[in-house]
Amino acid sequence: MSLLNRMLVRGTVVLVDSARKLQALQMRLTAGEVKDSLEHFEPYGFTSNPLVGAEGIAAFLGGDRSHGVLLVVADRRYRIQQLKPGEVAIYTDEGDKVHFKRGRIIDIETETLNIRASAAVNIETPVINQTGQIISDGDQIAGGVSQINHPHGGVMRGTDQSGPPVGGGG
Repeated sequence: MSLLNRMLVRGTVVLVDSARKLQALQMRLTAGEVKDSLEHFEPYGFTSNPLVGAEGIAAFLGGDRSHGVLLVVADRRYRIQQLKPGEVAIYTDEGDKVHFKRGRIIDIETETLNIRASAAVNIETPVINQTGQIISDGDQIAGGVSQINHPHGGVMRGTDQSGPPVGGGG
């Protein structure tokens, strides 16, 4: 076996230990060799928990097979195809994706999108276009007026209409 063949080896994921700070994978390498605890190096800010059967490239520095690292793990079974040059996507095996398209368009496809923030979600844009229902369990405030708790002026008895909300109420 040449030094290059001992240094870089292709394989498939057998088991993932994601409880560590640097994820460790068990891989079935070429010729049926199984290696445990291969450290999975991932780009800063990105992580995944590869599925069994995903493919990876393992490196054994200096050809020493006692300690290897995974340089990349990919999964052709779920990879989004036919991206245009320069486009980028993040995807899952369930079909969810975030697709950064040409023309500065971000396309998110998922069944349910949950956004959680500990303080606020701020959107700075001149216009928001929306289709479908808006459902809320809380209050909405527009122009300083609460949708739930706002007083009205000119309240009359019977079927007459009240006046508009009093500004800044609630």
